[in-house]
Amino acid sequence: MSSPALLLLAASELEADVYYATKFLAPDPFICLQLNGRNILLMSDLELDRAKAQARVDEVRSYSQLAAARKQTLRHEPSMYEVIQGVLADHGVTELVVPAATGIQHVEGLRKLGLTVTFRPDPFFPERLLKSEEEIAHITATQRATEAAVEVAIDLIRRSTIEQDTLVLGGQVLTAEQIKKVIHLHLLERGCIAQHTIVACGQQACDPHHEGSGPLRPHQPIVLDVFPQHMRTRYFADMTRTVVKGKASPKLKRMYELVGEGQEMGFRMIKAGVNGQAVHQAILDHFTQAGFPTGEQGGRMQGFFHGTGHGVGLEIHEPPRISPRSDTLQAGMVVTVEPGLYYLDAGGVRLEDMVVVTPTGCRNLTQAPKILEV
Repeated sequence: MSSPALLLLAASELEADVYYATKFLAPDPFICLQLNGRNILLMSDLELDRAKAQARVDEVRSYSQLAAARKQTLRHEPSMYEVIQGVLADHGVTELVVPAATGIQHVEGLRKLGLTVTFRPDPFFPERLLKSEEEIAHITATQRATEAAVEVAIDLIRRSTIEQDTLVLGGQVLTAEQIKKVIHLHLLERGCIAQHTIVACGQQACDPHHEGSGPLRPHQPIVLDVFPQHMRTRYFADMTRTVVKGKASPKLKRMYELVGEGQEMGFRMIKAGVNGQAVHQAILDHFTQAGFPTGEQGGRMQGFFHGTGHGVGLEIHEPPRISPRSDTLQAGMVVTVEPGLYYLDAGGVRLEDMVVVTPTGCRNLTQAPKILEV
């Protein structure tokens, strides 16, 4: 009895699993079948030749030719599902496994033809979690571009002057929008594209996902969180630095010191076989014991109320998690280590590096320095 076939029906530009399976980048949905260990693409005439030249698969077949042959058998214009059914029938397969996010329209269309369709929960390709040396090299290259862009941004903050309660550079008020523009342009020059970049100052930085806007202020923390994707390789990187132009308050300095200590705890604890939950809890406990508790204060969550880290690869957020959820780390995973502290009376602090999990520890892929006052 034949094994179930895997079916992916999506645009590889939008779905990382499709790109992972094919290494072929296309803006429109196409059909990828994994049959008896062979990857087969069914491509439109528009993309047929390009797929044959670029896709890393076992076979690329013409959808229009398959549809024409199916029409001869069925005596009517076949639906896409009937074309897929015909390919499966050639291999004696009647069972399909699809990603959990597959549209119900596709699932029902296949089931109506008598095919058995089940889904596999994420990750659809578990092997995606363990990065090859080639993948680690791609992630590292994106990280180097990120570090260069962030250094340019921090240098602008460093060169700015303090005029009353704003930062000024070249006679103009320095804003979060200007810093983000500089970061994005430098990343583009290095073949990367960034979205939702965070440049958040003061109380804006107390919301970890606030992208930041408006004038940058002296003596307040500025959180820069940059996570671009390389346009050719498709691999992401992720890095956060927190800086102050001027003088940080004593509480902010202590927060920065503790966040650095928490990150170092993460580096020491992370290795294959360790549960990310334990890493996260240890850092949370360290903050609490130092007098920086987590909880609701004044109607807002304050302290350390997000996860310590997440996987990075073809998506910016991948399994595993280093968080309150149980998740065992394995050698070859690439994860962020990004503890933070957030209090409305001081602002937010977050530091983030990426590491590769190894059998005996972890290897930091990040080289950018960490300096609070610039």
